[in-house]
Amino acid sequence: MTNAAAVSNKKSDQKVDVVLVGAGIMSATLGALLRQLQPDWSIALFERLDAASAESSDPWNNAGTGHSALCELNYTPQNSDGSVDVSKAITVNEQFQVSRQFWSHAVENGVLSNPKEFINPIPHVSFVHGADNVEYLRKRYEALADQTLFRGMEFIDSPDEFSRRLPLMAKGRDFSDPVALNWSEGGTDVDFGALTKQFINYIGDGGTVHFGHDVRNITKQSDGSWNVKVVNNRTRKKRTLNAKFVFVGAGGGALPLLQKSGIKEIAGFGGFPVSGQFFRCTNPDLISQHGAKVYGKAAVGAPPMSVPHLDTRVIGHKPGLLFGPYAGWTPKFLKEGKLTDLPMSIRPNNLMSLVGVGLTEFGLTKYLITELLQSADGRVETLSEFVPKALGKDWELITAGQRVQVIRRKGAGGVLEFGTAVITSEDGSIAGLLGASPGASTAVTAMLDVLKNCFGSQYKSWEPKLKEMVPSLGVQLSDNPTLFDEVWAYTSKTLQLVDDAPAGGASSAELAESSSV
Repeated sequence: MTNAAAVSNKKSDQKVDVVLVGAGIMSATLGALLRQLQPDWSIALFERLDAASAESSDPWNNAGTGHSALCELNYTPQNSDGSVDVSKAITVNEQFQVSRQFWSHAVENGVLSNPKEFINPIPHVSFVHGADNVEYLRKRYEALADQTLFRGMEFIDSPDEFSRRLPLMAKGRDFSDPVALNWSEGGTDVDFGALTKQFINYIGDGGTVHFGHDVRNITKQSDGSWNVKVVNNRTRKKRTLNAKFVFVGAGGGALPLLQKSGIKEIAGFGGFPVSGQFFRCTNPDLISQHGAKVYGKAAVGAPPMSVPHLDTRVIGHKPGLLFGPYAGWTPKFLKEGKLTDLPMSIRPNNLMSLVGVGLTEFGLTKYLITELLQSADGRVETLSEFVPKALGKDWELITAGQRVQVIRRKGAGGVLEFGTAVITSEDGSIAGLLGASPGASTAVTAMLDVLKNCFGSQYKSWEPKLKEMVPSLGVQLSDNPTLFDEVWAYTSKTLQLVDDAPAGGASSAELAESSSV
């Protein structure tokens, strides 16, 4: 691969305005935004598998937390002086509020149907035990409780109250070991699979959606457009589409395709695949005893992605219960990927990035080896920190989605990142998304960034419409408590997250107007 995209003049079978690669939440969100903004544009979406959201967006392949940093302790690290840094938590929460607003606008305008198909209210809870951890959680509460986006958070260290709220976690627990909770009633469970499918149905109403089609190559043309080579996996028929803009939202498959495009911006990037496993509860009685998403602390030296959590899920209107993650490893970049994915992604321009991470990430290496060697009884023992009376017969081990962590060039080596990164070409004609959590929960913010970076000439004219979709666009809700209260009431009502919402209330357009005053 060269440092600049290779240019060709090969003829295409069809011309379209936009090609979306991958039928996950990212492509679905971008496609829905573009259909609202430019209904006259032609959009073609290609997915290698035979269904939408079958990889990381599938509800059983992620925890569906709707990451808003209410409970995830890796977003609130403790500083060396004992204080707690909440800046990352505020940023992530702001991004999730953007998602809530766009989803609400989509429900209001018929883009999405019954919101209970994809979002439901579930308390988000941080859980720790041990005197030092209890003190940390108290400091976390004190740092967040007065923040606009975290109002209503509770600090609980009473064993009786713990037992009342989390009976499954209390049964058999030795409370001589101190426990504490940060409890946020306003959390949600999100079925990103159902949400993705609704968005893709909307895209398909005005565009074309092709399942069972593998995008093999993306080539820059002399006029600045892109030829996208596609193979029908059933008939093996090949075709080439010409697109003015391409978005690669193919999860772990994004890195190889962006490398094939030849854009200089992908140089130095690598990926490190980590597979996740979860215990899924098979005992309805246990499921009925737990109604929260409870996140703990990662073990000392373990990466942020290893944070243990006991999650209530609502999938197809039916409650479920997951615990994990337990890490696995495979060189595949997708759950349905190939064993050659990792080695084929190594290039001269990212080799030192990969080597640098390999020489410095000893904690991750140790964690993965420990996880891979863990027995079935060992997994149940890990679960018993949350469910003291856990029995292996009540839980089944499932393989969740494959995550590819971003490796970015830094100096002569590289650094491993546990977030998401949007890669955009200099001319804005192609973009792609790498990385994992908080990913899906912040998809709307990520795709708004794509619109701004890739469609500079149109973005200004789109802003009034975007302001209707996201009334707080350009405003920090954390600094505007009055607007946050209005937006929270609007999204809670529209997404049916409260049962006693008053009649009437502001619409997204009215909120957009008031936020501009």
